[in-house]
Amino acid sequence: MTTETTRLQLRYLTDRAEIADLLDRYLRSLDEGRFDESWARAFHTEDVTAEMPIGTVRGRNALLDHVRRGMALFDRTVHLGTNAVIEIDGDRATARGAQLSTHVLADGSGGSGGSGRTGGSGGSRRTGGSGEVFVSAGHVDHELVRTADGWRIAASSLRIVWTQGTPPRLPAGLGPAD
Repeated sequence: MTTETTRLQLRYLTDRAEIADLLDRYLRSLDEGRFDESWARAFHTEDVTAEMPIGTVRGRNALLDHVRRGMALFDRTVHLGTNAVIEIDGDRATARGAQLSTHVLADGSGGSGGSGRTGGSGGSRRTGGSGEVFVSAGHVDHELVRTADGWRIAASSLRIVWTQGTPPRLPAGLGPAD
């Protein structure tokens, strides 16, 4: 084995580990509830495109607002990602994995400005909520790019395969048709 081959293999393994870590930290961050500008910069490019069940957004600031509003509908969440297949091509990569998301609906999460998390509060967790549970599962596809600050998500698409429970009613301006 040549030194160059070893260097390329090490680079591939390092990139793969960094991408897997980024995706794991992203899912965990959804459960911690700290959504501010530094959160958005830590995971996404400035021109990110994200397709979610609650709509498609373009741009890091729009995504930050959308995630804040969407996650405020839930008192507590647990997001699990698994089976990620990561393919790397230089400074670009793709990752496809499964995602299971469990949500405890916030009191008043019926679209009337519920009392769910709003982010920026240091990730404090409440133990309230309506007690209703909504579970969704699907596949997520990511496009990633290497930046000066490390790997970042440039595009993502979450496709829900099944759900259980009643989802929260979405407030105006937050939904697939918006």
